[in-house]
Amino acid sequence: MVNYEYYRIFYYVAQYRNFTRAAEVLNNNQPNITRCMNNLEAELGCRLFVRSNRGVSLTPEGERLYEHVCVAFEQLLTGEQELAQDKGLERGLITIGASETALRLLLLDRLEEFHALYPRVRLRLLSHSTPQAVSALENGLVDFSVATTPLHIKKPLSGTPLLSFREILIGGSKYAHLSSGTRTLEQIRDLPFIALGNGTCTRELYSTFFLEHGLVFRPDMEAAAMDQILPMVRHNLGIGFYPAQLAAPAIADGEVFPIPLAEPIPERTICLLVNRRQPLSIAARRLTDALTTGDPVTFSHL
Repeated sequence: MVNYEYYRIFYYVAQYRNFTRAAEVLNNNQPNITRCMNNLEAELGCRLFVRSNRGVSLTPEGERLYEHVCVAFEQLLTGEQELAQDKGLERGLITIGASETALRLLLLDRLEEFHALYPRVRLRLLSHSTPQAVSALENGLVDFSVATTPLHIKKPLSGTPLLSFREILIGGSKYAHLSSGTRTLEQIRDLPFIALGNGTCTRELYSTFFLEHGLVFRPDMEAAAMDQILPMVRHNLGIGFYPAQLAAPAIADGEVFPIPLAEPIPERTICLLVNRRQPLSIAARRLTDALTTGDPVTFSHL
């Protein structure tokens, strides 16, 4: 098989119709370029160039070969340029599956930083519950997912903890009196609760939390997304669990009130999920590295 380097040299000689100019572009020397083209002609068994004092011209066989080499080599150049752009993060697309809590507590801030550094990398965010984020990753629909515990994954998926946080129980003005002292789950069990629907990890978390204290968690109202819980609480439709960091502004404005519980609410974790059988692009790998090596942050004190 003919040496690939011969075709590379042939491409430049045919382009410039000059051995010396091709040698300059290739950072080579003219005798070596001539030797390589003599070898190529010998291996192919035909003349490719007609040499003269004014340079070289292609023979009919050389023209035919150049038609093919030109297409192939320019495709290779395009590929190399695209890889260089990917490596420099001048282009690329990252598809991320994210639970709403993970998105608001962590991911949006990190994406803002990443986008400021690499504005040409496109980001596609898919909003998922944790089970959906896991499923999307298993099915190759996303590059990686960022979701909250509790979560259930198995190989080849793996998870890396990114951020710990706690939720608090909040109520609207109708339940403001409950913020004056610590309550037990038994004392508030008959109040109307607002929660996410069945099949979500958040619902599973609180069902388990209540069972561990000998109670059954039966929400009176179900929200389709975490963001819906706060306005529903604000309008006194019930009480509900909500991330402390996200509830803080509404608490400060006196729109909702924290209800202290005697039983400690389980700590939760936002995790980066990847599929070990699914190689990441350069851009996606850079973003996951930024997520996992960023400054450790915790809201568990709130």
